[in-house]
Amino acid sequence: MRHGKKINHLGRTDSHRKAMLANMASSLIKHKRITTTLAKAKALRMYVEPMITKSKTDTTHSRRIVFSYLQDKETVTELFRDVAAKVANRPGGYTRIIKLNNRLGDNAEMALIELVDYNEVYGKDTDAAEKKTTRRGRSRSKKADAPAAEATATTEEATTEAPAEEAAAPAEGEEAKEA
Repeated sequence: MRHGKKINHLGRTDSHRKAMLANMASSLIKHKRITTTLAKAKALRMYVEPMITKSKTDTTHSRRIVFSYLQDKETVTELFRDVAAKVANRPGGYTRIIKLNNRLGDNAEMALIELVDYNEVYGKDTDAAEKKTTRRGRSRSKKADAPAAEATATTEEATTEAPAEEAAAPAEGEEAKEA
């Protein structure tokens, strides 16, 4: 039984799994997104996110710890220089997994794993969503809304008068038909 054992062994020995995850983490940091199977992407997320958190504090000790996992100087340099600057104010959740179609050869579930702050497509949508803050409800006091209430009252009167006139026109036409 595997009670409480969170790690997915991915059908590999311990040394093979560690080497594979180190290589995938290096590729993710260099290229900002990679395509892999869904199980490997989930395992990679658990592997790389603590390293990105370590990269926020640029000390010799944290560089050595990350290097012990990655074994690649250029990747460690890019992680501490570029990636850490982008994720400095993010409290966690540095990666995003997007499911893709199944692989043609063996029908394996495929996924795209990417660093969240490097995707320009999603970044533009979130900036636009943050700028739009319209409130529809009346949660504030009436004194604060008094000038706005007068403006909306005049527009409501204009819109309610037009349908009332249209409703009166068919009524007159009905009277003409009856006469």
